Amino acid sequence: MADFYEVLGIARGASDDEIKKAYRKMAMQYHPDRNNGSKEAEERFKVVSEAYDVLRDPNKRAAYDRYGEAGLRGGGGMGGFHHVDLSEALSIFMRDFGGFGGFDEMLGRRGGGTSRTGADIKVTVELTLLESATGVERAIPIKLLDPCDRCAASGAEPGTTPQRCTTCNGSGEVRRAQRSFFGQFVSVSPCPTCSGQGTVIASPCKKCKGEGRVRGEQTINVRIPPGVATGQYMTLRGVGNAGPRNGERGDVVVVFDVEEDPRFERDGEDLYTEVLVSYPQLVLGSDIEVPNVTGPITLRVPAGTQSGQVFHLRGRGLPRVNSGGVGDLHVRVQLWTPDSVSGEERELLEKLAAFEKKPPESRDKGFWAKMREALGA
Repeated sequence: MADFYEVLGIARGASDDEIKKAYRKMAMQYHPDRNNGSKEAEERFKVVSEAYDVLRDPNKRAAYDRYGEAGLRGGGGMGGFHHVDLSEALSIFMRDFGGFGGFDEMLGRRGGGTSRTGADIKVTVELTLLESATGVERAIPIKLLDPCDRCAASGAEPGTTPQRCTTCNGSGEVRRAQRSFFGQFVSVSPCPTCSGQGTVIASPCKKCKGEGRVRGEQTINVRIPPGVATGQYMTLRGVGNAGPRNGERGDVVVVFDVEEDPRFERDGEDLYTEVLVSYPQLVLGSDIEVPNVTGPITLRVPAGTQSGQVFHLRGRGLPRVNSGGVGDLHVRVQLWTPDSVSGEERELLEKLAAFEKKPPESRDKGFWAKMREALGA
């Protein structure tokens, strides 16, 4: 695994501000919303988020500096560490940058000294595998900040109006010129008097205390497309928290958590399952019932099938999310051996053993290669 310091392009003695600055720059570069869903960018975004989450924490950083990744897994007393998935990476990003101008700029929003766009909201939606396969519409209750109805989101008590800030003359920014050996530099920062709003309120609204927004609850309807997997997400633009004093609403990021189905192993759009069959079914052939997400289906097992044989059922897997096509269902048939048999069954088996052919001494040399290929290894 790459060194976390190298991932962020910083020295091992980097300060907290340098770590945060490096991460912010790379996270904005590789954020999935800025790269049209590129898997390569998504993977890079997860790596830089993981590196930042470790190095920003003094305890984790100390363990990593001393023991490397092993220290984060328990060797240095820091148990429970694991590589982040997309949901965690988004949480890390939004936790530290969700309400700041850099995030708004990345999404193409406009803003002055202090962003007037409300912070984004992240919600996790739990789904069954069946809901993932078919798609589903969900009504999701969320707590958020709504525009204040008493002051029409202005922040000023009814009957009064906000006044232009005399410090910044309504721009929300103050500029300071400094001279140095290299010449004159101009720094721009949010106005300290109006906090970047451009206006000041002499009589704040009694309901929202001058914020222009109050806490509320809403239910949003989300149509979840078929084929989504754990860690994938969708962004609902402009339905999140209201910004201060008539500011734009932020977004709602819906992250999916698909419940595991004990009958299947999932690999993207493909599903893998195993079905137990009897000796006569393998020898003589049989129609058997195999599980599928939307209901059982029938599989024809030819006579003479070997235990461990894998059958590939095309188009019986999961839909490819937001694109055409469906994955496959891979069914491995495995010989079932009963724990005990009755006296009559034992007598019949002994008779069969007397006539049964002797099995080959070993598999042919290509058997294991065929098995790995069949199992997708």
